[in-house]
Amino acid sequence: MKLKNTLGLAIGSLIAATSFGALAQGQGAVEGEAFWGKTWNHSVDSYQNGRTPGVSIGYFLTDDVSVNLTYRKDEYTRSDADTGNQRIRGDHFGLKSQYHFGQVGDMFRPYVEGGVSHGSMSNVVADGHTGRDGSTYLTTGAGVKMYITDNLYARAGGEADYKLDNGRWDYQALIGLGVNFGGSGGKVAPAPAPAPEPAPAPVAESAPAPEVVKVQLDVKFDFNKAVVKPNSYGDVKSLADFMKQYPKTTTQVSGHTDNVGPDAYNQKLSQKRADAVKQVLVKDGVRADRITSVGYGKTRPVADNATEAGRAMNRRVEASVEAQAQ
Repeated sequence: MKLKNTLGLAIGSLIAATSFGALAQGQGAVEGEAFWGKTWNHSVDSYQNGRTPGVSIGYFLTDDVSVNLTYRKDEYTRSDADTGNQRIRGDHFGLKSQYHFGQVGDMFRPYVEGGVSHGSMSNVVADGHTGRDGSTYLTTGAGVKMYITDNLYARAGGEADYKLDNGRWDYQALIGLGVNFGGSGGKVAPAPAPAPEPAPAPVAESAPAPEVVKVQLDVKFDFNKAVVKPNSYGDVKSLADFMKQYPKTTTQVSGHTDNVGPDAYNQKLSQKRADAVKQVLVKDGVRADRITSVGYGKTRPVADNATEAGRAMNRRVEASVEAQAQ
């Protein structure tokens, strides 16, 4: 089977694998990737620049550090025209370690890498050689992974290979598509359900029912932001004034997001939004121990996330306070 067909099957398998619930990022995850690269050959004078498809598999020792085995096929390199324009084939096997910046669940995770590889390339017959030439390389590189979902990612990066035999460099620009399996760091436990409010004390039939007053808060946020906008300060202050008028009241501030981005990222963003509203309430004079802030991520939409208007309604923080009228 030709390598391009093998890569096509691999990419199809990567996309199909994202339907399994066992997939996750973080410590213990296994990442599989198919990639394609453009190579600039400088370690051998008579080689033209080539293209190198390949695959890799990695294991996350921690949430940030992975160890990766790689294989790439030097399939399309040629010798220079004055040596007969001979087609050159080769293989590269590598062992690398990647350090990822940011946190598990972030949509973008830049990385740096380093390692060692062994490559073999067919010799240029016109130069008077036959067979293959084997070489050892030191490898370094950097790039960024974009997690399209919690489990499917795309990668773009660059690598430089230092050939120990002659002290010269080869360079590659790479793009890839991959999935990860079995980690636990990317999954955030769902926020606990709010405790049920205690049942009101029984009231004697002869006594009139107390009047209940209530204030509700609904603060909207810009996309991917957790900053309370100035036009919402007045609503937050109204809730704070109500709580100061009824000093025995407490409230839960609930943060929510739309459905754009990974689950873990939205969970963190919703918590930041809830905390931001709590900070404004405290600044307006409400004690912090009277306010609980909880993020629910994208699990509780109030509108259709298929439209921009619906997503805007879902980017919100809610709160309500009830008290018996004085």
